[in-house]
Amino acid sequence: MRKDQTDDPYHFSVIRRAIEEIDRADATLPLDDLAQRIGLSPAHFQRLFSAWAGVSPKRYQQYLTLGQARRLLSERHSLLETALATGLSGPSRLHDLFLRWEAMAPGDVARGGAGLTIRHATLPSPFGEAIAMVTERGLCGLAFTSETGHAAAMADLVARWPHARYIEDPAAVLPLVTPVFEARGDTRLHMIGAPFQIKVWEALLAIPSGQVTTYSDIARAIGAPRAARAVGTAVGRNPVSLLIPCHRVLRRDGALGGYHWGLPVKRAMLARESARNEALTAP
Repeated sequence: MRKDQTDDPYHFSVIRRAIEEIDRADATLPLDDLAQRIGLSPAHFQRLFSAWAGVSPKRYQQYLTLGQARRLLSERHSLLETALATGLSGPSRLHDLFLRWEAMAPGDVARGGAGLTIRHATLPSPFGEAIAMVTERGLCGLAFTSETGHAAAMADLVARWPHARYIEDPAAVLPLVTPVFEARGDTRLHMIGAPFQIKVWEALLAIPSGQVTTYSDIARAIGAPRAARAVGTAVGRNPVSLLIPCHRVLRRDGALGGYHWGLPVKRAMLARESARNEALTAP
């Protein structure tokens, strides 16, 4: 029997192995079978899994099927034009988490972060190891390393602001990133991007948890209906994963499309949100 990584408070290592086993199976796996494949007792596995997903492993498997993205698109399609018109972008509420955000001036972006101090830390998250970065104004970077590896994810974030000064400083990072993973409290975002990117990221903030949209929907919502491809590029350049929810964007045909930090992470995010929204709205 493999030992669970008990040093990970979010237990994503267990969830990731479970998702791999679910993908390999031809049908829904009973709890005892899935737990045996993971190498844990059924009781221990059920406890860890339910704490992470908010629902049982059996129920969660329904959100990981290949047709789930298409069902989301047909049943939980967010109307971004309405959301943006009613002011739901800007400061957004995601369950109990309040976001305040501001964009860096275009001139600062053009300088590649010169004169900017960015503090960073590596820490566990509900989706595996994460790298978080902050400026004095707020959280400016959040990456997940389970698919890309730590070095590649770190290099990716640093390359966005190549001339900034980087300091490893967990004490400065934790107060801003802890509310993100616990989905409560208040945090600030410092959006570092070109004007078109900022406009796309603002539209992403209008997508409610548990809902999805498409690249072409975002293009229409920001007044650039022929720019779906450019929107896709901007979505992929989102520096603050999870909070700016690029994982909620699907292709027009309902396929998952890509995800900068790996499709398994995107699937886990969408499935977890669907499961938790169902749990919150259940009578």
